[in-house]
Amino acid sequence: MSLTGSSEELYKQLDRSFNPSNPTNHPSELLGELLTKLKLQLAQSSLLVPSFDDLNSINVDSLTKARHILEIGAFHSVRTHDIPAFERYISQLGPYYNDYKSILKPSQFRYPLIGLNLLRLLTQNKIAQFHTIIECLVKEQNQSSSTGQIEILHSNNFITHPINLERWLMEGSYSKVWLAREQVPIQEYHFFVDQLVDTIRSEIARCQEKAYSSLPLTDAGTLLFFKTPGEVLEFAQLRKWKVDPINQIIQFQNDGLSDLGSKHHSAMEKVIEFTLGYAKELETIV
Repeated sequence: MSLTGSSEELYKQLDRSFNPSNPTNHPSELLGELLTKLKLQLAQSSLLVPSFDDLNSINVDSLTKARHILEIGAFHSVRTHDIPAFERYISQLGPYYNDYKSILKPSQFRYPLIGLNLLRLLTQNKIAQFHTIIECLVKEQNQSSSTGQIEILHSNNFITHPINLERWLMEGSYSKVWLAREQVPIQEYHFFVDQLVDTIRSEIARCQEKAYSSLPLTDAGTLLFFKTPGEVLEFAQLRKWKVDPINQIIQFQNDGLSDLGSKHHSAMEKVIEFTLGYAKELETIV
C-alpha cells in the first residue's frame, strides 16, 4: 500500500493549497478537484479503506499522507457545507485513528475533527452516537493514562466544547450555548453551532407564541439572541408574525392561547421573563 509518483505531486499541491487556520482563504474548486483525483488514487492503492491484515505491507509514509488527504477532505466538506461528504470522510478516517494509531504519529487534526463530528451528531439529534464516541474517548484515555493523556476530556477544548454544549442543551441553558458560539476552538465549529442556535431560536419562538399575544421588539430580539432590529424583523417575517413599527411591538398569531390553561400559561410567562432577565444580565457582562 503506497502512493504513486503522480499521487505524490497531487498530494503536494493539495497540502500547499489547504490553509488549516483560515477557512476564508479556501480555494474550494481547486481543492475539490484535487481531492477527487487523490481519492481515486487512494482507492487504487488500497489506502481509501486500508486493510490491517498484512503488517509487512504497511508503508507508514503513505498511510500518513493518506490520512492527511482524508483530513483535508473532512475540513473541505465542512467549509463547503457538504455534511454527507463530511460523514464519509470521518468514517474513512476511522481505521487511521483507531487501527493504525500504534503505527502512525498522532495527527494534529484528529481531535478537531472528532469535535466537529460530535457537533454534527448534536445538530442531527443523534445523542446515542454522541455518547458512544465520548465513551470510546474515555476508554482510550484510561488505556493511555501512563502517557499523560488522562485529562484529555477535561483539558482538550476541541472535545470539552461539544460536551458542554450537549449538557447545556439538555439543561435548557440556551444563553450559555449562545455565548459558546463566540468561544469556538476553530472557525469550522461555527457552522454546526449556528445550526444549534437556529434550532434554539425556533424553540424559543414557539414558547413566545404560546405564552404571549405580543412582545416589545427589543425583548423578542434579546430572547432570540439577535443583535440588530433588522435580524428580528427578518425572523418575524419567516415566522409570519405581525410587527407594529410605530409601537415597536411584535404580535403573535396564537389563536390557541386561550386554551392553554391559566397555570400553564403563567408558568411559561415566568420562564420567559426569567430568561429575558438573564439574557439582559449577560449583555451587560459581555
